Amino acid sequence: MTSPALQPTIFYLHRLGDMVMLTALTQFLHRRYGAPCQIIGTGSWTPQLYRGSPHVSAVWSFGRHRPFLLSLGWPSLVRALHASNPGPIYVPEYHRPQLSRVKRMLFCSGVNPARCVFTDDVPGSTDERWVEALVRFGACTPQALDLADYPPPSDIPACTPHLYVLDSELRDCQDWVAAQGWQGRQLILVQPVNHRTLGWRRGRRRFDDKAWPPERWVELLHRLHARMPQALIVLRGAPGELSVLAGIQAAADIEAVTSAGLTLRQTFALCKLAHSMVSVDTGPAHAAAALGLPLVILYGVAHQRVWLPRGAGGSPVIGLGGPPYSRRVDEISVDAVFEAWCRLTAQSAALSAAAARPASS
Repeated sequence: MTSPALQPTIFYLHRLGDMVMLTALTQFLHRRYGAPCQIIGTGSWTPQLYRGSPHVSAVWSFGRHRPFLLSLGWPSLVRALHASNPGPIYVPEYHRPQLSRVKRMLFCSGVNPARCVFTDDVPGSTDERWVEALVRFGACTPQALDLADYPPPSDIPACTPHLYVLDSELRDCQDWVAAQGWQGRQLILVQPVNHRTLGWRRGRRRFDDKAWPPERWVELLHRLHARMPQALIVLRGAPGELSVLAGIQAAADIEAVTSAGLTLRQTFALCKLAHSMVSVDTGPAHAAAALGLPLVILYGVAHQRVWLPRGAGGSPVIGLGGPPYSRRVDEISVDAVFEAWCRLTAQSAALSAAAARPASS
């Protein structure tokens, strides 16, 4: 007899890159329990992130500082948690403040604690890639359920985060590219900023381990242009980061370099059209990998062995820096980044050629 489908719930109050990696867990839990997940996160962009995913049916977002009991979405979340009973509730939190907040939310919602599983209840490895740890966590079973009724899937592919772009969004992006006069040109995306970048002007750059000096970005742009002179190089950032991008663009003084302040969903669509990407370690880099865009990522204090993303569909991802090699992005040379991008494009071309070859009979 087949067990009835259950709706899993995931509480995860983190930034963009972490929420992208969470898509591997949503796939796993959907396969295991037979129903798409509902996700509770933070940040107004969280519902946008999972748009189009067949593995996510509902998303709630709660501000980092506003009391959740005063949030407009709290009553509907409580109703949804009770409606999904006895569905499992997974809490893969590794930061104590967020974990404490989630536990308060669960207590106030009145759900059965036996439905819940927490990462601090499960032994882990500090050397394990986080996306693999998430899927391994999804194989745990809450006390309220029987493992025999909902065995973890054994044939799931290697855990790879995956994001989705709607056909309408892709058409809009293609129209936008054509309107800019870029149609027919290969697009190289460059992400030089992270969420701390705007603090540079307040003298805080020395505290930003992900900051690469603007003059190195300028030198890299010249070398990318020399290698692919017909390509358009797009400096990508959020709308509020356009002034930083414009400064790098002006310093480069190359006709084939432009900048674009894009929303999250516009960035996703552009990633589907682009040739490759160079980025500091930030959320849009994880999103690009989850959309199958080949990219090079520059690391500061974060460990590649834990945080380097997997490319959807086997697309290549090359990481540079991070312990034990370095602890700041500004310790990485332009030569190293350019050479990594050249290797990346060669790997991508080889994969495309292999995919285009007809299967042997």
